[in-house]
Order: sequence, then C-alpha cells, then structure tokens
Amino acid sequence: MLPERYRQFHKELLEFIPADNIYTDPLRTLAYGTDASFYRLIPKIVVDTNVEDEVVGILKLASSHKLPVTFRAAGTSLSGQAVSDSVLIRLGDGWRKFKIFDEASKVQLQPGIIGSHANRLLAEFGKKIGPDPASIDSAKIGGIVANNASGMCCGVAENSYKTLHSMRVVMYDGTTLDTSDDKSRAEFARRHPNVLERLRLLRQKVMADNSLAELITRKFKIKNTTGYSLNALVDFEDPFDILQHLMIGSEGTLGFISEVTYRTVIEHRHKASALMLFPDIKSACEATIVLKQQPVAAVELIDRAGLRSVQDKPGMPGGLTDLGEEAAALLVETRSNEKDTLNRQIAEILASIEHIPCVHPHVFTDVPEEFGKLWAVRKGLFPAVGAVRRIGTTVIIEDVAFPIESLAQATLELQGLFKKHGYDEAIIFGHALEGNLHFVFTQDFGDRAEVSRYQAFMDDVCAMVAGAYKGSLKAEHGTGRNMAPFVEMEWGRDAYMLMKEIKNIFDPHGLLNPGVIINEDAEAHIKNLKPLPAAHSIVDKCIECGFCEPICPSRDVTFTPRQRIVSWREVCRMENEEEKNKLLKTLLKGYNYLGEDTCAADGLCATRCPVGINTGSFIKHLRSTKVGPRAHKAATWVGDHFGTVAKTVATGLKGVSLAHRLFGTTFMDGASRTLRVVSLKKIPMWNKEMPGGLSPVKPVPVNQANPLKAVYFPSCVSRTMGPAKNDRDRDPLPAKTVSLLAKAGYEVIFPEGMENLCCGQAFESKGYMAQADAKSKELGDALLKASGNGELPVLCDTSPCLYRMKETLDKRLTLWEPIDFVLEHLTDKLEFTRLPRRVAIHSTCTARKMGLDAKFKKLAEMCAEEVVVPEDVFCCGFAGDRGFSFPELNASALKELRPQVERCDDGYSTSRTCEIGLSLHGGLSYRSILYLVDEATKPLPRG
Repeated sequence: MLPERYRQFHKELLEFIPADNIYTDPLRTLAYGTDASFYRLIPKIVVDTNVEDEVVGILKLASSHKLPVTFRAAGTSLSGQAVSDSVLIRLGDGWRKFKIFDEASKVQLQPGIIGSHANRLLAEFGKKIGPDPASIDSAKIGGIVANNASGMCCGVAENSYKTLHSMRVVMYDGTTLDTSDDKSRAEFARRHPNVLERLRLLRQKVMADNSLAELITRKFKIKNTTGYSLNALVDFEDPFDILQHLMIGSEGTLGFISEVTYRTVIEHRHKASALMLFPDIKSACEATIVLKQQPVAAVELIDRAGLRSVQDKPGMPGGLTDLGEEAAALLVETRSNEKDTLNRQIAEILASIEHIPCVHPHVFTDVPEEFGKLWAVRKGLFPAVGAVRRIGTTVIIEDVAFPIESLAQATLELQGLFKKHGYDEAIIFGHALEGNLHFVFTQDFGDRAEVSRYQAFMDDVCAMVAGAYKGSLKAEHGTGRNMAPFVEMEWGRDAYMLMKEIKNIFDPHGLLNPGVIINEDAEAHIKNLKPLPAAHSIVDKCIECGFCEPICPSRDVTFTPRQRIVSWREVCRMENEEEKNKLLKTLLKGYNYLGEDTCAADGLCATRCPVGINTGSFIKHLRSTKVGPRAHKAATWVGDHFGTVAKTVATGLKGVSLAHRLFGTTFMDGASRTLRVVSLKKIPMWNKEMPGGLSPVKPVPVNQANPLKAVYFPSCVSRTMGPAKNDRDRDPLPAKTVSLLAKAGYEVIFPEGMENLCCGQAFESKGYMAQADAKSKELGDALLKASGNGELPVLCDTSPCLYRMKETLDKRLTLWEPIDFVLEHLTDKLEFTRLPRRVAIHSTCTARKMGLDAKFKKLAEMCAEEVVVPEDVFCCGFAGDRGFSFPELNASALKELRPQVERCDDGYSTSRTCEIGLSLHGGLSYRSILYLVDEATKPLPRG
C-alpha cells in the first residue's frame, strides 16, 4: 500500500502517463529499481517515460507534492546514483532519436541511445563520441553525460565536458532549456533570471579568490568526478555555458538532460596495441610518464594480481604465469589514419622507453583480432574478481586519480593499504596516462565487523588520496552515495560550500536525487547496502552490472537477466530468513510471468555477461523444479510416441492452413484473438505466418558406389512445419535440402526411425530434462549408426537443434549447422552466382553463440548482391513455441526489424520457428538460408 502522498501522486500521474508505464507492485519496483552499485533502495513508484513532455509533467507533479525523484538510464552506475526509495523515472523506447550534422562534426543524441550505438551511427563518417567507458556497450548517453563517464582513451580532453556543444535540460519545476536555441535561452532568462544571476555571481566569487580558482583548475587537470564540475565556473563566462557544463557529471541532482549535442572526435582507421611487461610497478609507472609525451591513445596499467586473474584468458600472451610477484603490465595503444604514420609512431614509442627495464622486448600488433582480445580482457578485469568471489560477498570497484608524477608511489601505498586491512585478493588497474587507478576487491556487507573493516579502509584510502596526494576520490565513476560523505574532505570547505549553493540554485527543495553528491551523513556510504544471498550456482556469480540487458529479447516487455536474478535473490533471501508471508507469495506469483514465462532462455545473455552467466539455463532449471509427476509422465509418453505426436501436429497444421485458405486472414486473426481471450490466454495465438503441415519425410535411394555421402537429420520442426500460405517457394525444407545435397553430388542418408527422433530441445526448454536427455541419447545412437560411428558428416538443418546436439551427443560425431556445412563442404562442388536481390539475414541465438554471424553474412553475400543485417535485432523472441503462447515477447524483440528490412526482397535464417516470427514482424517471408543457396548455385563440372 502506497503512503498517502504517493497515492495522490499516482492518481494524478495516471492522467498523462499510460497505466502500463507505471509500476508500484513489490516485484517490479525491486527489479526495476536495482542498479549496478552495492546499494539498495526500493522505489515507491517506477515510471517509464518516452517523451520530454512526460518528464516535464512528472517533475511538476513531484514538485507540487514535494516528492523526491531519481532518473535512471541503463543502471550501470557503480556508486549508487541511480537508486531511489521514492520515485524512479526510467528511459523508455522513445528516447533514441539522433541527428548527425555539420559534416558529422556534431551529433545530437537523446539520452536513451547506448554509447556504442552512437558510435555505430558515426562510423561511416570516421567519427565517434569522445567518452569511451568500459560499459559503452550497455551504458546510455543519459548516464554517460550525467556521470561524465570517460574511459580508457578519452582522458580529460575528450570526455563529455570537453566535447559538449549544447544540451536540452528539464529543470526541477518542469522548465525546459535548449542552450542551442536563442528563443529558448531568452525564455529561460525571463522565467529564471535568478538562476543566471546567481551563476554569474558564483563565477565572480571564484575568480576573485585566486587560491580557490587555482585549486579548481589544478584538480581538473586530472580526471575528477568528485562533486560538481566546478571548472565550469572558471572555464566559462556565459551563464548558459556555465549551466550546461555544471549539468555534466551532476548525476541527476540538478536536472534532467533530455538531449545532448557532442562535438565528435576522429575514429582512426589504423590501430596497434602492445601488452608491455615490466618487473615492477615503479618501472611501469616510469614508462607511463615517458609515454605521456608520445603519440599514444591509451596506456592501461595492470598490477600483478590483475594479471594473475586473467592470465589464462584466451588471447593473453604466454609466460604470464612465470612473472615475478612485483611484475606489472601496461596495455598501450597508438592510432593513426595512415598506416605508415602508425608504424613510425610504434617505432617512436618503443625507442622512448627502451631504457626502462622490461621483462621481454615489447611487441605491437595491428591485427584487430589480436589486439581486440587484449582490450576485451582489460575490460573484463573488474568482473574477473566477481567471478571468483565468495558467495554472498559484493564486488567493490573504487576509482581514484593522482598526479601522474606520484602514480608509482601512490600505487605502492595503495597496495600497502590492501595488506593492512586484509584485502588480499584486491587488484589494481586503470588509465595510467591520466593517473587514474581502479582497484577491485570483495566485501561482505552481511557482517557488522566486515562493514567496519570496509569503513576503516575507505577512511585510510580517502586520507591518502585526497590528503597526501591531493588526488581525486572519484575519477570517472561519479560521486554517488559512495563518496558523497568525502566530498568536503577532498575539496575543502570553500569549494564544498560552492557545491551546496549550486545544488540550491538548481534544486531549491532538494527533490532531485537527494543523498547523491551532497550528503551530510558521514556514514551514508555504509548504509542501504545491497544483500547478495545465494540463489543458485548458475547465477550466484552475477554482479548485477547490467551488461546483459541490451541483448535480451524480453528487456522491453518484462524482465532482463539482471532483473530475473535480482528478483530471485530476494525470493531466496526471504525463504532463507523464513519470511514466508503474503509478500513472498506475491513475488513468486509475479515471477511466474515476468521472470519465467517470458524468458526466451536463448542464452545470448552469457555472450555479454563478463562472468559468462547463462540466465536462460537458470530459468530452464526453475521450470524443471515446477514440473509435477503427472506432467513428467505426459512428457515421457510424448517422448516415447514422438512420431505419432509429430504426425498429429502436422495434421493439425494442415487443417489450420486449410481454414486459413478458406476463411482468410481477417477471420482467422479475429477468431484466434477471441479464443485467446476466452481461454485466459491458455490457447496459443494463431498468426498469418503459421506454417502448413507436412507429410512424413521419405528416405531417398542411396548409391553406395558414390563415396560422397552425408547424413541428414531434419529437425522435428522441419519435418512437421512447411511453408506458410504466402511463401513463394512451396518446397518443404527437407526436400530442398536433399535437392541441394544431390546437386553437390552427395548421397543423402537419413537416420533410421527418423520420425521418432528429436534432439531434446523442445523438452529441455520446458524443463523436462530427463526426457530431453533420453531423446538426445536416442538420436545420438541413431546418428552413430547412420554415420558409421562418425565417419560421415551429419547435417542438421536447424541451428538451435544442432547447438544442443553438439552439447549432448557423442563426440565421435561430426555435426554441421547449415551455414558451416555449405561453406566447408559445398563451395568446391557448386558454382555460386550473386542474384540481383536485396536480402535480409537473421542469425539465430545459437548461430551467434557458435560464432557464425560473420560466416552467415559471407555465405549470403555469395548468393545475393546486397545483404542487410539489421542492427540491434538479436534473439527474435519466438523461443521455440513461445511466440504462440507469449506473442508479446516476439513482438517486443522484433519491434526494430520492419523499418530495417522493408526494402528487402526476402529474409533468411536457420530455424523454422524463428522464421515464423521474423516473417510476421518483418513484413517479408523468411525461410532457411538453404533455399537461397539452392537458388544461387549450380553444379560445378566433376572430374
């Protein structure tokens, strides 16, 4: 039950915000209110917004009710700046508009665009945005700007503050200001003259105080996100310039940034990197000081503990295990638009540090695959610690900066503090070129003595960084709740009072993200700590970073992998503490749909997860625990009579297809929707791309004298689901595949008893693990017999089935997915002709996990003149048969598809069920890539 103030706020909110975009239930407020930090506050109300007017209305309403509000972009913040126990405003789909102009020298971005997406938009012009945080594939522009997030290469020269051109802001009272628009500036000056005047006076005050101005200038020569961007008061005279630059790094405490225009920076065409190994930290830091004067784009320091945590990762050079205990590394990158210039820069860099002791000679690589692995490992240092932490502990990452000349001594002193306070597993890495160090360690917040240890450690760290070295307590992660109690310690009383006045100018009632940046509670950093109880071995290593979210098909309809884990952890916590009350039952009931039913269980999240967590596997496990004896018995019967069941399904599809032809799409659609409603969504949803049924696949004669043979296993889906009503090619996939193989000269062998065979995928996805394994065993035995114990290649026409087969079947079998099979076995037997077509391709989740994305594009380009790979379309969300039972999942996952493929002639994939959803939401027919290969090829002469 909401408190009275919030009930009235909620009532008035419904007047202009759709009810579906407002959440007050305990499960979703918990899940949607959790960010990547180690703090937990559960909002009373979560509101999803899509346009600026909605934010204006919410802020006006919150102001009238005196309710605090917090803004949330991607929730990858690490310092607690995106959590709230009041009203949380999230960015919905509507915040992704952009504009590139002035010959790509500028880009205008709304806050909902992911950082790496912005760079993809700019890539064709050889440009990118300046900030490059490690979370750029997940973090959104709103958070990047509001936290002044920087990264490995942008330093202090190309961050949001330095590359800002203009912005659009919503103030606490709903007033909007576009700093690039003279009319908007004039209107703001009429409505808020006091804001501009007070900012003028603040600048005058700072400039009149030489010591204060010098302090501000000095502190921003290195990375600094502690407190507000006071350098705006020194760097600019125009109060509008001061205002917009104060917004950078303000963490939502001064207003809502609804649009930002950056000056873009060059994305160099040529790059080279080297992992330089030094005998000790001192040598590495001495090299960094020299490299500061060289043509380097980035210099990343990694201490011995950090190297140890990743020394066995793919792509790392050999010999790391033999390094001494004091060793350290620098990961160095240099860039240029010209290859010759790049080579000269490499020579200059190596010559500049040849006098500094090293473990072995430094070697640069300009091969993207090689240096890409090095940088991927560097980005994985933080989660590498998370992956090995004790269950129930939290991964802490702190972020400090020192004047570069003090870096070596400060690093050694920091290592000494780890030993003093018993943080033996801590690692240090960071952007050495800027004197910026990250240190990562694990912390148990469930024990008061452990919290006191953390508090004492932080006190020592702050005294060392801010006191002894005059450095930054927060270099690039933002102040948040974590460092708010120490802002005055770092800056001193005068500068801190400036910050308090800035807060008062922009937010006189203290309603915007209270407790962040300005916080008088000296122990705020050790309160509202997030519990991380054991939930399940598959997900216990999750650090709730949110890196998985952009790739999840259910991210905009129900829960993401992070939210599924967060919610289940709370369920487990309550069960372990015997809080078996009404709230627990409410959470469990809500989780059935939000957490389990609408999870595609595709496992793509593991490809983005820094610690490799497959939340799909976890959800399958949960489903398996809820399967009762009767359901198990039914599943066993289906497995034992699979051929009969498949034949019945095919017959049913034939009947439905006949009805579609007789009564038309409009009637079928209406009837399906009616049945769906009256059955309370128990009856699956029909759609116009529903396939027709097939007759059983018949074996073909085999010429035993032909040595070229292959075993072909058509998946159960391919054997039962044929073309849809509007498909122009009426041949079933098994017939098309046999035809293609015969064209290439292959004899096709089907496994015996094929009509009863199944890889087990359909059973596993529903939680019937025993039955799934039984079907896998049955299939494996049949394929071993058909292939002569693995002598012949085995082709399966469906990627998801092939993926499971590779995981579960006998390793003697050589199993091939369609894309790989064609490229490996057919290109020397068929002549390919590029058809005058524009085609779209969709890599299934399993094809992506098998690393076939690039191969799929290569194959399609061999067959068609133009190939379209839609951006930000990952899993289609059809998830076997869930596209029929939960069509909203498929619709949400593919909402970006149609505009990107509308000018295409055809679409191709490698899974019949995926192709149903793709056809429905893409507006064109999708079929197996084997259809395109067959159409684009003819036999090569055989000799």
